[in-house]
Amino acid sequence: MQFSLKRAAWSRVWLVALAGYAVQNALFPSVAMATHEADHRFTVEGYVCGADGKGIADIEVLVKDTKISYGQVVKTNGDGYYKAAFHLHNDNLGDPLLVEAKGERQNHKIQFDPKDLEAERKLKVNFGTGCDTSAPPAWLWWGVGAVAAAAGGVVAMKIVRSQRKHERANGKSQGKRKT
Repeated sequence: MQFSLKRAAWSRVWLVALAGYAVQNALFPSVAMATHEADHRFTVEGYVCGADGKGIADIEVLVKDTKISYGQVVKTNGDGYYKAAFHLHNDNLGDPLLVEAKGERQNHKIQFDPKDLEAERKLKVNFGTGCDTSAPPAWLWWGVGAVAAAAGGVVAMKIVRSQRKHERANGKSQGKRKT
């Protein structure tokens, strides 16, 4: 009996630890995907939306510095969001940038403050009409849901324990009664 209680306790510890890890990763997505320091990183991000203003998933977006002929193709996520990171230097300032999605092309210039070595260097480029980018990102909803589920699990566990304790107390007192 003691062995199974200890095993059950460790199972709960591991379950709580795993849930905590999942919540942490959901609420605080790592910026470790960026492979360069801020002064060498240039990010192009945005949304690809349909006529209804909602993001479109799995759309390929081409982002290309046409002066140095370097580009990459990224796909939009479930919200229609995409992000492409480049390793650029200060001498890339003003380079022409081509961003293309769904057959629509947009030409921009790479702009940033070359003296600012701390700030994120980025450009937002949206495609489609009425991209509603004010909505919270999907990871936030998943994170809130995970926290709510964990809180619900803790409350349910406390209720079950309370009921069991109450049943044990009633069972013991009923056994002591004389009829």
